Amino acid sequence: MTETDAFGEDLADFVRRVGELRTARALPAEEQQGVLDAALFELQHAAESLWPRYERLASRAPDGAPADRQERQLLKTLFQRLPLPVVLVDRDTVVRRMNFAATGLTGVRAGYATGRPLAGLLVSGDRAPFRSQAAATARGEGGRSLSLRLQQRPHEPVRATLVSLPLPGEPQPTVVVVLQPGVAGTASPVSGVRAGAVGRRLVPPDLAETTQRAETVDLVDAMASALLGCPAGDRDAVAEAAGRVLRGRFADWVVLDTADTDGEVRTGVPPLRRAVVLGPGEEDAGSGANGGEPLSKAVREQDPAGCPLVVEVARGGSSSLQVRPEDILAFGEDSSGAAVLARAGVSSLLCLPLPPPSGGGGSGVLGVLTLFRTGARRAFSMAEAQAADVMARHVALAMRRRPA
Repeated sequence: MTETDAFGEDLADFVRRVGELRTARALPAEEQQGVLDAALFELQHAAESLWPRYERLASRAPDGAPADRQERQLLKTLFQRLPLPVVLVDRDTVVRRMNFAATGLTGVRAGYATGRPLAGLLVSGDRAPFRSQAAATARGEGGRSLSLRLQQRPHEPVRATLVSLPLPGEPQPTVVVVLQPGVAGTASPVSGVRAGAVGRRLVPPDLAETTQRAETVDLVDAMASALLGCPAGDRDAVAEAAGRVLRGRFADWVVLDTADTDGEVRTGVPPLRRAVVLGPGEEDAGSGANGGEPLSKAVREQDPAGCPLVVEVARGGSSSLQVRPEDILAFGEDSSGAAVLARAGVSSLLCLPLPPPSGGGGSGVLGVLTLFRTGARRAFSMAEAQAADVMARHVALAMRRRPA
């Protein structure tokens, strides 16, 4: 056993003993003298034994060597400045690092992509093969490559080369994904790619992608204009204006739940109320066919606490992007017990928190914005999710405005 392992075990025992001492506070006053003596003994152990050992181990750590720090900084800069798009993912394709070239290719910021599956950037048919090949590479079955299609440019295949990279201190290998735009070819192990089997071609400007980005910019501008036109302090007017902007041009359904707080809730989920429900006409909304109540009425009368997805986003403060949602009950049920997602025919959804003020005292959200796309409409992309995240922050800012 190394000295570091021994110190870790000693520290774990110390934490366990301190926990036992904390539970002793419920003892009668006449029995607490022995507990006080034990607490003083543990403090002496921490000051005279644990702290000196920690300082000794810290002085040996590689972080203390300027040459090592300089070397790591050099490698980090090299990774970021590589002309080829490179992404580091785990066995489940969750992004850990993404260099500048990769952000330019995918159109997604590295900070937004980190912690989210890289497979989410691909068209639906390429996600399962990519996950399978990434898992095989992480298991040590050798490097490989395959053709993928990004949601942003589905008509331009991208060649992805996957290689396993064991990192010091990491229990599972990291998978390095090198993306080569404008390269054709079929899936095969890296060692089996024949020379001349792939070739570069110039990639013409993608008119569809350019148009989509322009539409996104127009949408964000329309949202800002609508929010600035709302009276300060009127949260319902802000919610209604935001829903009118998003309904139709960006989503088929807009559901906005608000909390009557300013983010001061420190733990748990603030009580939410359904403020806005905007959907398609009832003839298109899955209502009335079997004599049931209109779907928009059912959604409006829902308790947000009965929607697991809304509760999860409100509690965690992180957005959720789902394509063909697997949990059909994620948005709860109507009064007859039918799943809302099934009745609406939801093909993709976005659920975003309205964040509290940065640096504020609490962590509770100001509300939750949920967007549905239904039927054959194109699924939400990660770039669109990023734009929606920006608009959700703008909505939260507008809700916190105070009258002059």
